[in-house]
Amino acid sequence: MTGSEPKALDRRLNACRSDLADIRLRDVVSAQRYVEGTAAQVITPLAKLHPQPDPASAIDTEALFGETLRVFDRQEGWAWVQLDADGYVGYLPHRCLSAIPAAPTHAVCTPRSFVYPGPDLRFPPVHALSMGSRVEISGRADTRGTEYAVLADGSAMIAAHLKPIENAAFTDPVAVAAMFIETPYLWGGRSGFGIDCSGLVQIALAMTGRNAPRDSDQQAAGLGDAIDPSVDGLKRGDLVFWKGHVGFLEDEHTLLHASGGTMTVTREPLAAAIDRIARLYGPPTGYRRP
Repeated sequence: MTGSEPKALDRRLNACRSDLADIRLRDVVSAQRYVEGTAAQVITPLAKLHPQPDPASAIDTEALFGETLRVFDRQEGWAWVQLDADGYVGYLPHRCLSAIPAAPTHAVCTPRSFVYPGPDLRFPPVHALSMGSRVEISGRADTRGTEYAVLADGSAMIAAHLKPIENAAFTDPVAVAAMFIETPYLWGGRSGFGIDCSGLVQIALAMTGRNAPRDSDQQAAGLGDAIDPSVDGLKRGDLVFWKGHVGFLEDEHTLLHASGGTMTVTREPLAAAIDRIARLYGPPTGYRRP
């Protein structure tokens, strides 16, 4: 199924193989065939995106329930896709997708929330969804004083855990990131069940209505404005970058990040983090104000 990707283009953001490519790249790369791709939507709580159609290959990132994408190829149980949210390209199991996208109305605004088979918290949950997942609400119900949002398929969620998608759920991305404290670190994760450093930055900004690239090198290259701490100072919301790592500043002295040191989302003194990380990867490579 796979072909070799032209090395001149970042394979994370360009759907191109020697045998098949996105039609938008017709004048950029050579391929045997070009396709427009078809719209689809994620229908599982999480869909892990791999660089190869192999479950043993690394996880590049994750797509959340209700997110949309374009499918360029389907073979042997895998779909080759590009996510609409950040343009990431990769392979995921096609069982995770619906070919007929629904019309989500609300996004989950808590790190995790259960989906029940009906509007009663005593029912065994069907599954759980992460912050950022998108659902379609078709009605409301009140059961013993608890308000539920009834979804299009008849299942239900706690209404207070959802916000309309047309409005940003929060205004402060650092406050959003802090909601993930103690969430396990997961390479390639971008959910309330496991998250990496750049995934934390991306979802925190997304919940405040701001788009961000997926990976830390992409964020370091163009997210917000570069700053010089000796000139501009440091303040809440600034980003600190190392080679392969990024974190938020809660204040000028405190770093909030998904840490490979603790394997959780944690906060620590910035000076201590700089000293600890320098022993392995060197000093910070830059600072940005998104």
